[in-house]
Amino acid sequence: MSKASKFIYFIVCYVFFIFTNLYLSNVLVDNLTHGFEMSNPVFSLNYIKNTGAAFSILQDSRELLIILSMIALVLLFLHVINHLKSISLKTCFYIAILSAGIAGNLHERIVYGFVRDYFHLNFINFPVFNISDILINVGVIALIIMILIKKTK
Repeated sequence: MSKASKFIYFIVCYVFFIFTNLYLSNVLVDNLTHGFEMSNPVFSLNYIKNTGAAFSILQDSRELLIILSMIALVLLFLHVINHLKSISLKTCFYIAILSAGIAGNLHERIVYGFVRDYFHLNFINFPVFNISDILINVGVIALIIMILIKKTK
């Protein structure tokens, strides 16, 4: 596959995940702020405004988190661009997922001044999280697994 095709694939995946993420987050938050409730033994929907990062670290550090997110996005995009010849489509896919998650939280920090979290796990003591957080974790875990598998070959 050509470099251009790989880059287009990466951009299409990134755009798909970022728009899906933002659309679904807007729908969920809109419904939650207008009285929608959902709870079961596994999870519940509870809207909270998070001014920090994962596990409530760096509370009220909006500017720092914006800068760190922008740096992470630039580095991820540069990595893809600089390794288009050797990078696999699977790696492009998971970097696009990771980037879309970072961009989703970045967008909310810039637009709202905080990140909108709403998923709460009822069976474990775990912080409330959002779709962007899910994308970030899926991307990171998949990339780590891919690196470990590659190292063992």
